Order: sequence, then structure tokens, then C-alpha cells
Amino acid sequence: MNRHIVAVLASLCFILASAPSHAQSGDVIVEKKTFELPTYTTVAGGTIKPVKIGWEAAGTLNADKSNAILVTHYFSGTSHAFGKYTPADPVAGYWDAIIGPGKAIDTNKYYVLSSDTLVNLNAKMANVVTTGPASINPDTGKPYGMSFPVVSIEDFVRVQKALVDSLGIKKLKAVVGASMGGLQAYQWAATYPDSVDRIVAVVASPSAEPFLIGWLDLWAQPIRLDPKWNNGDYYDKEPPLDGLKAALELVSLQANSWEWARKTFGTAPAEAGKDPAKALANKFKIEAVLEQTAAARAAVADANHFLYLCRANQLAAVDPANIKVPALVLYAPNDLVFQEPVVQETIQRIAAAGTSVESATLVGPNGHINAFTQITQRAGQITAFLAK
Repeated sequence: MNRHIVAVLASLCFILASAPSHAQSGDVIVEKKTFELPTYTTVAGGTIKPVKIGWEAAGTLNADKSNAILVTHYFSGTSHAFGKYTPADPVAGYWDAIIGPGKAIDTNKYYVLSSDTLVNLNAKMANVVTTGPASINPDTGKPYGMSFPVVSIEDFVRVQKALVDSLGIKKLKAVVGASMGGLQAYQWAATYPDSVDRIVAVVASPSAEPFLIGWLDLWAQPIRLDPKWNNGDYYDKEPPLDGLKAALELVSLQANSWEWARKTFGTAPAEAGKDPAKALANKFKIEAVLEQTAAARAAVADANHFLYLCRANQLAAVDPANIKVPALVLYAPNDLVFQEPVVQETIQRIAAAGTSVESATLVGPNGHINAFTQITQRAGQITAFLAK
């Protein structure tokens, strides 16, 4: 399969499309660390003990610790936003194009950190540290499964705040995130306005529209319909991989756009000589690539974590009028997840509340994923906004 096609399709999970295929002399090397809370009470009143999340950073904190920038990740992302774990790693973090020495988010100037969220999708990935349904409940010695408390975007942010506090950082220079990361940036601005100087929200609005809530339920549905899901009780059994793969196919397709599909695949068959018009078993190329990419992603993901992430996104509910710190909002006109009119309404409502807000578009064929494939279009604007 064409590596570039796989990269773009997998980009909601790991953005590989614009990453180099070999080590570069200027690569930032990052170390994965673990932050732990002995116990945590969720927004809804549930208890999790303990909570562990992974995090990584680059740059140096200045004397008064006022130069820290937090990067918050997207639905199926991780803390690995920039740099590499070793020089031999084939690709760097998903936003390496704008984070690093001399880049838009300059690690020579800022201390940049990023953390894994609670219920991170990639629970089976070696460099991911997260607490969720697949984690062991110390009270039972077994995985939490569906007994794990419902968590929200606000819970993600509360845990991040505890991490930031543990580092002695009183006020972040900025919170920057795309998609679900943008939801977290807005939540920071609403919940901790005295602890963040400004936010950069990319391809996101502050709350889940009813249309998005419905789509998130459809993303989750294949998992619930897979008999192997077994109401979330599958950790000592065969996992619901078919449902998880189908769910990831839905995410990948909606995160792109019709322009990308037409340009990348057309109506070509998956295999030469196997015309889809002659047998239902013969696939189109786009079908085969979606399936293969989803299968690769499902191998390191957890189905219950996917369901909990969907609910966390459905619960996003920040009122734009409550955003009281300057904001830079970047969006894609062909975004099928956070549609342009919804984001424009967000911008207008932030401004109407008297808060400074700037905006710009990310233009390209990838829709929602323009946040990664086209982010360098706005590198200069990000640099200028952070410098204010």
C-alpha cells in the first residue's frame, strides 16, 4: 500500500504525511515521563485511583516559569506532538512541523509540554501512559471495563492542571490544540482563565453541536454491535476488533473530505483485474485502504477507550462568552467534523463578549486533517500571536 496514503488516512491517529522518513540532524529528542495522582474525583462525582498519564517536553523553563506552552492532543492522538524518542525513529510527532527549535512554537524560546489524556485510545501502545477502562481497578484487581467513571473534556483539563501545578508553573503562556485538543484549549480558557495567557484552537468549536453528538454515537456504534464487545467485558477474551476497525474507518473518512477522496483514489479498484462491478467481494481502492489503515490502528487501540472518548467529546460544553483570554482560531472551510459556520459563530461570540480573537483558514483537500497537513500555512501567525 502507498505509504503516503496510509499516512494521510492514519493522520487522525498519528500524523505521518509530512514527517521525514529518516532522522534529521536537528531532531528534538523527548523522553516519556509519567505523572500520577493517588486519587481523582471526576466532574460527575466518580472516583478513579490512581490516575496515571504520560507526558513529554522540550525546551527550558525560564526563571519565573512563565514560558510554558501546553499542547493538547486530538481524539486518537497522544502526547507525542513533536520530536522523537530516539534518533532512529522513522517519524517525529504529529505537529513537528511547527514545534521545535526555530519553528512556529519555538522550543528555544518556550518550554513546550504535552500529555496523554485519560481514556487515551492507544492504550496498547508502548509509549502511551493513560488511565481508563483497560486499567486495573485496585479494588478488584481486574480491568475497570464499563465500571470506569464517565469522564469529560473538563476532566482531561483538570488532570493537566494538576500536572502543570506539579511543575511549579503558575500560568501557561498558551494552550494549543487541534480537534479534541481544541476542545481542551477552550476548556482551559473557561475553567482556568487566570492560569493561561492565551489559546490557539485549531479545527474546533468550544462545545459539541447536536450534529456532532449524533456522529460520535455513530462512530461508537460498530463497537457496541460487535458481539465480542460483550458490554465492555472482553479483557480476558478476544477483543471486538471488527467493531473497532469499523469505528476507526468512520473516523478516518469523516476526518478527511470528498476532495481528498477524489484526488487520492478516484474510483480505482483495490486490485487490478478485480472490477467491483463484477463481484461484491471486489473492493474499491478507497475501501481497501480504509480497512487496512483501521486494522493497523486497532492493533494498538482499546474499544472501551474509544467509547469513553466519544462520550467525553459529546460532553464538551464551553460557552464562547466564557472565554476570557485572547484566542487564535484556525479552521478548515471543508471540515466535516467542526463545520465552518459553527466555528465562525464561535469566533463571533467570543468577540461579542469583548475578548480579543483572531482567525484564519487552513486550505487544502484534507478537511479536518488540514489541521496537520496544512498547519505550516499559519506558522507565522501562530508565532506572532504567541509573542504578543
